Amino acid sequence: MSARVIEDPVLRQRYSFNRSRDEQGNEVLHVETWVDPGGGVTPHAHPAMEERFRVLAGRPSFLAGRRWRTAAPGETVVVPACTRHAYRNRSGEPVHFVCDVTPPLTLEQFLEELGELSRAGKLSSRGLPRTPAALLEAAALAERHREMVVLGFPPMPPAPLQRLLFPVLARLHERRSRPAGLESHGGVL
Repeated sequence: MSARVIEDPVLRQRYSFNRSRDEQGNEVLHVETWVDPGGGVTPHAHPAMEERFRVLAGRPSFLAGRRWRTAAPGETVVVPACTRHAYRNRSGEPVHFVCDVTPPLTLEQFLEELGELSRAGKLSSRGLPRTPAALLEAAALAERHREMVVLGFPPMPPAPLQRLLFPVLARLHERRSRPAGLESHGGVL
């Protein structure tokens, strides 16, 4: 896989990305993932992406819908589009898997940006924004990737409310992030 590794210290995992084409010529994103003990992701759904988790080492637990299942090396867990899912490493050993994603959409960029928030100390140990400013930044992140992911971890609002709320918070973040003295005039700064 790719030599570049993205670290997310809050979710206790690292990612490496590679792309290929399947038999039908569709692009596939391969996310090689290492999850430390206690790490994982919170529940979420992808409206248009399928994920196939191929376990290489360790015993990760996967949520698909409402049921948790532990997978062993050599097993593959398939999560269809629109399915609420998560994964965790509840063991004392590192977990290693490759997630094959079709279509890739903006997943790679999302994970890179989420890792930046994590490394900057803007997320709590539960993956939630630490401050009001971090909340705005996280809402802007969710808005940029709204076609790819619907967040599902409480206290996240339901998906329809996210679609209404996140654009407003993203615009507020944009205004607060703009350097002082710069005002938008007809779309030109």
